[in-house]
Amino acid sequence: MYLGITVLSTVMLYYALYVGGSVSTLYLVKLNMTFSFLVYTVAFGALIGAFGSLFAGITDRFGRTNIVVVGLIVTAVFTGFIIPLATDKWVFTILTWIVAAVEGMCLVATPALIRDFSPQVGRATAMGFWTSGPVLGSLIVFLVASHTIGDHPSPSYWTHEFRIAGIVGLVVAAIALVGLKELSPRLRDQLMVTMKDRALIEARAKGLDIEAALRQPFRQLLKADIIVSSVGISVFLVIYYTAVLAGLIYFTTVFGFSVKDGDALGNWNWGFNVIAVILIGFVSDFFRVRKPFMLIGGAAAAVMTVLYLMQAGHHPSYYHIAVLVAALSFCLGIAYVPWMASYTETVEHRNPALTATGLAIWGWIIRVIVFISYLILPSVINTVTPLVTYGGAVSAVVAQYPQQVQTLGVIHPDTLAALQKNPTDAAAAAAAVGQISSGLHVNPAQATQRLLAVAALPPAAKATLAHAPAVANAAKDTAGQWKTWYWICFGCMIFFLCTVPLMRGRWSPKSARRDETEHEAMVQAELAKLATADAS
Repeated sequence: MYLGITVLSTVMLYYALYVGGSVSTLYLVKLNMTFSFLVYTVAFGALIGAFGSLFAGITDRFGRTNIVVVGLIVTAVFTGFIIPLATDKWVFTILTWIVAAVEGMCLVATPALIRDFSPQVGRATAMGFWTSGPVLGSLIVFLVASHTIGDHPSPSYWTHEFRIAGIVGLVVAAIALVGLKELSPRLRDQLMVTMKDRALIEARAKGLDIEAALRQPFRQLLKADIIVSSVGISVFLVIYYTAVLAGLIYFTTVFGFSVKDGDALGNWNWGFNVIAVILIGFVSDFFRVRKPFMLIGGAAAAVMTVLYLMQAGHHPSYYHIAVLVAALSFCLGIAYVPWMASYTETVEHRNPALTATGLAIWGWIIRVIVFISYLILPSVINTVTPLVTYGGAVSAVVAQYPQQVQTLGVIHPDTLAALQKNPTDAAAAAAAVGQISSGLHVNPAQATQRLLAVAALPPAAKATLAHAPAVANAAKDTAGQWKTWYWICFGCMIFFLCTVPLMRGRWSPKSARRDETEHEAMVQAELAKLATADAS
């Protein structure tokens, strides 16, 4: 039950954190926010969350449950009732930074609770359920959005999704407040490999020197296997965090899907990731190995990334993209869950009393990597703002005034600028008539009529069409820029594969089972010693 409440809490925290991704194209317009501004502010939010993760290392000393419950309450109140009141991009940003700091702390506290409630032989299964938290949070975001957002939502509608998340968050916070408990420090701060260790753990708990085990925690854990493996999985997940931040934007700007269809594609993405993280947890525990799954999942994800990025610039169908997204997401899950299990086991090998500290180090590193990647993203992709801010309006004007738009397309920019400056400029008008006649193969009289039709456009339509060149250039360049970004993600996956050998765990199920047998013999010997000591 505690495990279930912890997973539920994790799902809710990530639902609240990621809810903006389902309406990003709406609040970018409503709050007058550029894509670069959004990415940079989210980047600094990740950095704030990184230091929140470090702060959460204190849960090794003071416990995890309080942080989780308070985090749920704060997140729910801000998401549902304070952030929707924002009418300015800076107010919105500062409020989301507060949520990011809280989430950073809970990212450490919730997997630490999962570890407390699970032995190593079931660790991958337990971590699979924990990993399903952020993934299910993402799935719920897009599932709710795809069923509550219409085909042509108003930019003001962005607040609706935040309010839903806040209300649900309060319900989950109440469940956690009543139902979530914590192990005593003397029990949780020891290594539990199998459930059969319980008797030994309880015996040792009577004399465990917890203070000695907790001295200089970061110095104990700042080792190559922990640091490098944390960097490896963090860069591996850059593609995941890209989908969280800009998945909807990618689908709508590169492939032309609607907001509703873009959110529905998110259901395929996160739904198959949920299946993978839970299924592979069971499978990894059954075979008692982690590294083969990390290697297989990482290599398959790299291949699927290449297949996915090659679709940019083409016109694939909705279901074509859905299948690719689902396969890529499934492969990410195959690699990630065994990594989480192996990482906690690597930390426990150093010191089982410092699990939260080890997770705090990982939480800090992953957020710093996200911060750096988000700082780089706008320099690679600079086409989003014109497409999101003006693309829809330009398309609407083009559909309403196709002939006038066609006419504008053949008038030289210098001639058009001269006419805009002085509509009675006879020389500019004559030049425009000649350009229209030549470019559209019409006679001068027809060209004159077309020029008059352009002059009669409503001022709002003219103002919108002023952005048409920028939109056209962005549409031409955006596919190539996104391809470049996903090639960077591919390189990150290759780096991750190189870090796998550093981690704890066997490659062979046979060797892993032999280790388990040897451990069981050690447990029985220790129990016999304790029984003899008690008798004497």
